[in-house]
Amino acid sequence: MSYFLEILKKRNSLLYSFGWLCLIGTFVCAILALTTHVQVLGINAFIKPMKFFVSITVFCWTMAWYTGYLPPTRNVAIYSWVVVVAMTIELIIITAQATLGKLSHFNVSSPVDGMLFSIMGIAITVLTGWTAYIGYLFFRIHTNPLATSYLWAIRLGILLFVVFAFEGFIMATRLSHTVGGTDGGAGGPITNWSTQFGDLRIAHFFGMHALQLIPLFGYYIARRPAQVFLFTVLYTVAITFLLLEALGGRPVLSGL
Repeated sequence: MSYFLEILKKRNSLLYSFGWLCLIGTFVCAILALTTHVQVLGINAFIKPMKFFVSITVFCWTMAWYTGYLPPTRNVAIYSWVVVVAMTIELIIITAQATLGKLSHFNVSSPVDGMLFSIMGIAITVLTGWTAYIGYLFFRIHTNPLATSYLWAIRLGILLFVVFAFEGFIMATRLSHTVGGTDGGAGGPITNWSTQFGDLRIAHFFGMHALQLIPLFGYYIARRPAQVFLFTVLYTVAITFLLLEALGGRPVLSGL
């Protein structure tokens, strides 16, 4: 693990350091979740920011690893700062709203809350657009020591991440992640994904984590690009099924 972190720091020191800050934030939120009684939608208010801190830690370290394969250009440096700024905005708003016992996403109950939600949307849109650009840079790589299957896995992983990041706009336009019911009903452990209705967060989660899963498959398992393409097709079919089930108001976790 120490070797991995050492290499990660060399690849992208900014995203490496910011990932550590987010990891610290995870533990702070975990402590607050255990020691406070503020609730939002029936669960402790600090569980949501804790999950976001974890997710952003993983995202930062993933992109730190990938950008290390690219030439250290000005655009890569700009992208790293875009990640830091956008994710800082996101985390500050989510955590501040949790402290107040308020929703951060889909909250337009007051002009201030609506403005904060819009700011998060703008930040994420800019970040996703820049991540798409990083994916484009990987498509421009022709001479690289990476195995071809691994290179294609990174390309396709970033592509699916971008597509399903923008799937979040479906939730934003509906001002809800639950289909067929209201947000805040019975949910599964930790994630709180709905066990009674359709939940758009499930496809959103697995689609965005294609960023890690497909390249892991390409690095450790695949030996030819065709295997990566097949895995990506099957993975895309699976998360599209999750999305369609959610849009139909059907819970995929009804047995929990």
